[in-house]
Amino acid sequence: MDMPKELEERIGEIELVLKRYLPKEEGHQKTVLEAMNYSLLAGGKRLRPMLMRETYHLFSGESTIIEPFLAAIEMVHTYSLVHDDLPAMDNDEYRRGKKTTHIAYGEAMAILAGDALLNYAYETAAQAFCMAKDGETDRVIQAFSVFANKAGIYGMVGGQTADVESEGAPSISGEKLDFIYRKKTGALMESAMQVGAILAGASVKEQRLVEELAGEVGLAFQIQDDILDQTSTFEKLGKPIGSDAKNEKRTYVQLYGMEKAKEDVIRLFSDAMEKLASLPGDNPFLNELLRYIVHREK
Repeated sequence: MDMPKELEERIGEIELVLKRYLPKEEGHQKTVLEAMNYSLLAGGKRLRPMLMRETYHLFSGESTIIEPFLAAIEMVHTYSLVHDDLPAMDNDEYRRGKKTTHIAYGEAMAILAGDALLNYAYETAAQAFCMAKDGETDRVIQAFSVFANKAGIYGMVGGQTADVESEGAPSISGEKLDFIYRKKTGALMESAMQVGAILAGASVKEQRLVEELAGEVGLAFQIQDDILDQTSTFEKLGKPIGSDAKNEKRTYVQLYGMEKAKEDVIRLFSDAMEKLASLPGDNPFLNELLRYIVHREK
């Protein structure tokens, strides 16, 4: 499989979906709409909507009802990055090789753009209710519930809270770091794959297995991010390296060392792939996508 070509094609398809759901830049609130669109179209791998769609296809999903959720999860992910880059958080000036939203539009407008993206994500996902056909409404209700939960205080926001409170601490337990990584990063990946499985009609047992494997991929993804923060370059990452140390963040590499971090990435990926192989259906691209996510270099 020509993975770079396949990725490029699928990113292009997701970009088209995103553009269909973008707000028009008009009215007295035009500036925040511009900042939203600037943030959302600043590039990126579109991994979460891609995971959602490929999981949907794994369970033979074929309806366009997935599309509002594809756009919505990228909006949630983007809002989290906009806020993460703020001076009160990581204080980064570049994201994906471009100026961060608060540098381009000012801190106040970046806060509003992040707020707007989160709210607009729910408005967008809710459009699936109007698209639901016979037998799909209950699936949309369940998917919407998972989507909201994984982004909130019991998901990404909860992990971010623990992360912020751990900055500057002299030490951190492995249990707390695991919580931060599984919630701050893993929760949205779990959401992506669960929503895809739910909308396609996967059984409760299959949904649970999908959540577990997505959690392992999310944890491996974040550990790999720690590794890259120490070993990569600005040109490859599109953002400053060494930002974790600058912000006094406790990381997996710092706690366990580089060798164990690399070993655990391999272990988590192997466990996730075993779970994926036990599911019905076949999606070779999803297998390669998970491999790319975990073993990426940028």
